[in-house]
Amino acid sequence: MFVERRKFIKISALGSGGIIAGKSLLAKLMTSEQIKKLASTFSGDEKMVRVGCPSHNCGGRCLLKVYVKEGVITRIETDDRPGDDISDPQLRACIRGRGYRPRQNHVDRLKYPMKRVGKRGEGKFERISWDEATNLMAENINRIKEKYGNEALYIPYGTGGYNQTCGKWPADRLLNMYGGALGYYNSYSWACINQATPTVYGTRVTGNQRQDWLNCKYILMWGWNPAELRDGTNTEYFLRKARENGAKLVCIDPRMTMSAVSLADEWIPIRPGTDMAMMSAMAYVMITEDLLDKHFISKYCIGFDENQMPEGFEKEENYKEYILGIRDHHPKTPEWAEEITGIPKETIARIAREYANTKPAMLYQGYGMQRRAYGEQVVRGGCVLAAITANVGISGGWASGIALQADDGGPFWNVFPTLKNPVKAKIPCFLWSEAVIRGKGMGAEDGVTGVDRLSTDIKMIWAVASNAIINQHGNINRSIEIIKDESKVEFFVVQDNFLTATAQFADLLLPACTQFETWGMEDGWKYGDELILQPQILETPWETKSDYAICAAIAEKLGNGEEYTQGRDEKQWIEHLIGVYKSSRFPDIPTLAEMEESNVGVYSLPVTEPKVAFIDFRNDPEKYPLQTESGKIEIFSKQLFEKNNPAEIPAVPKYIQEWESPFGAEAEKFPLQVIGPHYMPRVHSTHDNNNWLSEAFPQRIFINEIDAKTRKVKDGDLLKVYNDRGALVLPCRITRRIMPGVISIPQGAWWKPDKDGNDVGGSINTLTSERWTPMAFGNAQHTIMAEAVKFKA
Repeated sequence: MFVERRKFIKISALGSGGIIAGKSLLAKLMTSEQIKKLASTFSGDEKMVRVGCPSHNCGGRCLLKVYVKEGVITRIETDDRPGDDISDPQLRACIRGRGYRPRQNHVDRLKYPMKRVGKRGEGKFERISWDEATNLMAENINRIKEKYGNEALYIPYGTGGYNQTCGKWPADRLLNMYGGALGYYNSYSWACINQATPTVYGTRVTGNQRQDWLNCKYILMWGWNPAELRDGTNTEYFLRKARENGAKLVCIDPRMTMSAVSLADEWIPIRPGTDMAMMSAMAYVMITEDLLDKHFISKYCIGFDENQMPEGFEKEENYKEYILGIRDHHPKTPEWAEEITGIPKETIARIAREYANTKPAMLYQGYGMQRRAYGEQVVRGGCVLAAITANVGISGGWASGIALQADDGGPFWNVFPTLKNPVKAKIPCFLWSEAVIRGKGMGAEDGVTGVDRLSTDIKMIWAVASNAIINQHGNINRSIEIIKDESKVEFFVVQDNFLTATAQFADLLLPACTQFETWGMEDGWKYGDELILQPQILETPWETKSDYAICAAIAEKLGNGEEYTQGRDEKQWIEHLIGVYKSSRFPDIPTLAEMEESNVGVYSLPVTEPKVAFIDFRNDPEKYPLQTESGKIEIFSKQLFEKNNPAEIPAVPKYIQEWESPFGAEAEKFPLQVIGPHYMPRVHSTHDNNNWLSEAFPQRIFINEIDAKTRKVKDGDLLKVYNDRGALVLPCRITRRIMPGVISIPQGAWWKPDKDGNDVGGSINTLTSERWTPMAFGNAQHTIMAEAVKFKA
């Protein structure tokens, strides 16, 4: 897997013939002279530089100590800054950062620009020069723009690079400068929680700063696994400190996760997709046992009961009526929920009492349970439980929802100027395939915003640091058929580090360098008050280029190169962007030169008095009303009522049986629920080819011993999991750490079909659906039914 060091240096020394642009800046960006000069800094004796872990949207932003000798990373350690305490903890990396070297030095990295020579998807390419590659880009952008308009150009969702000048942002800047491109909203991570949270609170800033978790006495980790996915660097550390401070932690999850094992006092297995049933039953216990905070509900909420309905909606069903079954004649009792969730009614009632009676308490919602058929409901349901127990606006409490950090929303993520997109039309990112096959005419019913109707189908896709078109999108086999049709997407470009499952279908491959080979900068991931520098520490090998340099070269061919770069290379952009942070979030941040000189790698602000979301609202709701229409917490939503789809978008949060369910007719043919959680060795599909990490955590089908016995399989046997959308084959791991009737296939493995079409790489999206959620137009890729049998080759 590793490139031998001497060979790596030799290959790297070939440098880039590439294009030689007339302008000196572009020449510097596209050749390696400046970079070689930098690399010489790390020649000779081994040197250590502190650098932000490469950004792949992993859920954290950590600090690495990277040792470099003769142009090669020799070892990686993590943050060891002195003065480590709860106000400003060290940003310690997980195995994905510490075990990065096999990915960095991988022999299969894309080395040269290449164009397709076989049929699309055959994987046949030939090497071309950067001059030809950038000419092809410019010609096709111009051709498609002239023939179909800018709405036909599309840069899809992708998070393989996420540090200002690396990732899709430079490409966004380029196309926005050239008339724009079809935009998107949502993400594959947070579609439902991002849209449902404001329907309750009018904002997404619903989270206290994490230092406040030490004031909490009871924490429900609902579908939340920060020990594996992180969800902010140090989140597991803050939880451990809260527990040491006396908090009880309960984990509700279909799997006994790493977080359940290492952080929680109790694990409660729940049937996937039924979380809203348990939340409703908890509300039933609270209502019937008078465990609510009636004063808080009366003063701060609307829609709880008939006395609180918005004007004009007095006759509509309120939340209490739904919970008690007044209109549908189905009281949401613990007995009712036991049949649905698989959790004993006594346990449901006990958890309801513990959460209602222990103050302050936190119900933290993970993201997996909102990537389901009716993912909006469980988000609103969690927010309502927080509200009716008065855990909103207090230290140690938690309002639930997406919980961006108080009081300003937290990190900026990226400040690289992508400019305003002249194209007003946007689609939900999960509906890109719909915009390819029937884009012209799509409107609000498909989540289109900015225009009444799209004017064209998508005709060019430029996937930068993105494996979302094939590997990470729902229903891989369907996506492949769409992309293979050259009459639909006429030009498909992939810009990446490797020949991913998506890249195999490209017409043009543009080899991007890694984050260690260019300049970047990160602020926190959802939480945190720090800025981490990512100095370039390695030469760009072969003919790879930074995403920024590639886009600058294309801009030159389109005639706006100077306007694009503004005379800045990657480092100069970072210096400029530090100034942006200095004028906004971090007024006392040192200069780039000072940060380089100190080699500290990070600038951070200690949090000694953690901010509490909604504290002003709680203290004076008249003076500080919420940004909802009523100014209050909206348990009943007029906004949702007016969508006139009560069966799928009710005005109060409800449990709705999913379109693929163990209670549906489909379960006769496909009796197993399948979930695709995040996995320790990968960041989505990044690192799937990292042999260190895959050896420690191999891709497996995790199955309960009861289901394994029924199918007469032993641990390690090959198991075939299939439904009407596809089939995959992997070794199985028999375990009691997943509830019966559910199998887990960690998401992110690379699709790899055998001769019969079985995916032996083990991508969960061989089985998932392209169907989207009704309100947020988000992905529902965890709603899967399938069958499993022992596989005989």
